[in-house]
Amino acid sequence: MDVGTSGVRAAIVRPDARVTHVHHHSVLPSSPQPSFVEFDAVEMATAALHVARIALDEGGPVDAVGIANQRASTVVWDRRTGKPIGPGVGWQDLRTVGTCLLLQGQGLRVAPNASATKLAYLLTLVERDEWEHLAFGTVDTWIAWTLSEGSLHVTDATNAGVTGLRTGDASAWSEAVLNALDIPATVLPRVVDSTGLIGEARALPGAPPIAGIAGDQQASLVGQACLTPGLAKITFGTGGMLDACVGQRRPSFDVRGDGGCFPIVAWQKDGVPTWGVEAVMLAAGTNVEWLRDDLGVIASAAESDEVAARCTDTGDVWYVPALLGLGTPHWDFGARGTLVGLTRGTGRPELVRAVLEGVAHRGADLVEAAETDAAVRFPSVRVDGGMSANRTFLQALADATQRPVEVAPVTEATTLGAAFLAGLAVGTWRDLDDIAAAYRPSAVVDPGRPTDRDRWRAAVERSRAWFPDLSALDF
Repeated sequence: MDVGTSGVRAAIVRPDARVTHVHHHSVLPSSPQPSFVEFDAVEMATAALHVARIALDEGGPVDAVGIANQRASTVVWDRRTGKPIGPGVGWQDLRTVGTCLLLQGQGLRVAPNASATKLAYLLTLVERDEWEHLAFGTVDTWIAWTLSEGSLHVTDATNAGVTGLRTGDASAWSEAVLNALDIPATVLPRVVDSTGLIGEARALPGAPPIAGIAGDQQASLVGQACLTPGLAKITFGTGGMLDACVGQRRPSFDVRGDGGCFPIVAWQKDGVPTWGVEAVMLAAGTNVEWLRDDLGVIASAAESDEVAARCTDTGDVWYVPALLGLGTPHWDFGARGTLVGLTRGTGRPELVRAVLEGVAHRGADLVEAAETDAAVRFPSVRVDGGMSANRTFLQALADATQRPVEVAPVTEATTLGAAFLAGLAVGTWRDLDDIAAAYRPSAVVDPGRPTDRDRWRAAVERSRAWFPDLSALDF
């Protein structure tokens, strides 16, 4: 089961890693005010049960259930009724930026996309004497609660690690953050391994065990078999996320490394975390959507490939995909999308190609940053997400990184990752080597002529600090 930002997916994964009986139901977030992102947690749970039951009716029974989920989105509900006390607050929600800045003044760094300040906000919606009856969870916690009919209040180490509520070594909830935000420990879930028997999914036919849980990016990392230090994947969806495995030793930096990456728990087994680093692109597929929905330059996202292929280069036109600012390595929230080098000869193909190449160059930025913070060179880059179906983009990424690009066998590798973690717990796959042997990329794109990265960096500098006040923010 894969519970994303825009919908819920269920599928059956076979021992040979074939994905069958895929069913999806849209559950879209809403924005009642600028910078607010909310979702209906009850609608989400209902959709999850619906698609899971359909998949089981067609392809079941199954040996286990794995859950992958959008990370840091926050739900608070009453244990007695199972009903949320307010809206689910999405990971993109920025209503608590002010609180995060106040915490910085106390020496605590908590980002507004993390769960911590969202939980503190939701608690204010009910009287304090009701708090003892409340349960907090990220989306994995809420889905596990739903599937278990209220018998499980758990989260796994990958999701707990991005709530902003854990200690740096991921060993415990942070008393300093809990005290600063006035959050009672009684609302927190139990932290479990990412792979291991957790409890029964009583709401599903046959009550199969829930045996795997991971945040979407870590699930994609496992789904693309990046299971040993030095392997990395990038998911190119609405945004772009690079995750790399670094092993059982935590990265040496506290919050963010010199390359602009974050330490993450990649997965946890038998109580031992495997660590990784994560680099973030704030806008990837969003830029193609901009071409389609706002400019009308293309009729569909898929058409961007065909249109861009009508020219062999952009004619020295450069596009910086900073529609929402720049993430790793710059972390400049005041940067904005920039198009430079236009001439009278610039046409529709050059514009579309420049957008695809700009996202590819940002992907190369993530690779360079992660190699800095992981202290390793990646032999290749594995990719999934919607943009992984775009051949022009994939070639541009291979050229910009000068590494082979391995395309995941399914567009959403999160599905595979959730299944691998659950199957590992029940013996479908013996060990991580067995999972790695089951992985086969659908295609490999080899790099061609190197691109002009210095020219790219000059374009990036043009995009930076367009809104200086926003550029001054750092979380």
